[in-house]
Amino acid sequence: MLAKRNGVPIGAMAASTWLFVYPRGIYDILLYVKKKYNNPLIYITENGIDEANNATLSLEEALADNMRIHYYYHHLSFLLQAIKDGANVKGYFAWSLLDNFEWSSGYTVRFGINYVDYKNGLKRYSKLSAKWFKNLLKNGGI
Repeated sequence: MLAKRNGVPIGAMAASTWLFVYPRGIYDILLYVKKKYNNPLIYITENGIDEANNATLSLEEALADNMRIHYYYHHLSFLLQAIKDGANVKGYFAWSLLDNFEWSSGYTVRFGINYVDYKNGLKRYSKLSAKWFKNLLKNGGI
């Protein structure tokens, strides 16, 4: 995976230094796989973005993950276009339902569309992105 093209980052860096935001990439890779491998059945099992676990934020601020909504909106728009262009995608799963322990980062980053309060009995709160996804599914898509 390359984070730069011609010395320029492909997109904004997420909280993890290895993760860059490039929505068109999902379209490009799906059309490449379609052409190269005779259009196999595809399930996207992880797609998402992390943010730093900032303990100084209020709960209200921590739940306002507008950058994640932006991320999903643009990635899903490119995914829809890839499907319209013939990519055989049958499933998509956001990464991740809940904030959790990330194997290389521990609890320093948050990937979930639901906030987990690690200091209050692991209580869960829907982030704005969870509400956005609910609305997306209720209304039948982008």
